[in-house]
Amino acid sequence: MVTASSAPLHQMDQLRVGIDLVQISRIRESIAAFGERFAQRLFTPDEIAYASAEETLAAERFAARFAAKEAALKAFGLSHAGIDWREIEVLRHADGHCSLRLHGKAASLAGAPLDHETALSLSHEGDYAVAIVTALPTSPTTNNSH
Repeated sequence: MVTASSAPLHQMDQLRVGIDLVQISRIRESIAAFGERFAQRLFTPDEIAYASAEETLAAERFAARFAAKEAALKAFGLSHAGIDWREIEVLRHADGHCSLRLHGKAASLAGAPLDHETALSLSHEGDYAVAIVTALPTSPTTNNSH
């Protein structure tokens, strides 16, 4: 039986939303404690390059991207799928907006790249960063077990 709360996106026929809130000071502490190992375990080289480009903004940029990855896991129904953090990538475009790119197992389970439309919104204020991800399948599911 497939349930709306646990099914991967490609098995669902409705809009999914994921949200996550991250405390920036905790990310800053992890950067201080683990340095480059922390970033390399969680983020792609492009994410690291963008977040690290301005040292004073690194913690909030990493926090927002971590929140986006958590929100994506929720929106795609992949929380228990054992996804590597780097399989969910936040892309920053020239005009400043951000989007998601899925790789590997995350892409396969979510039905990427053509089976859904997604939207990503990031924000940070004070000691918190938040991300919201929406995911909508673009083709109806053929699984009638739900």
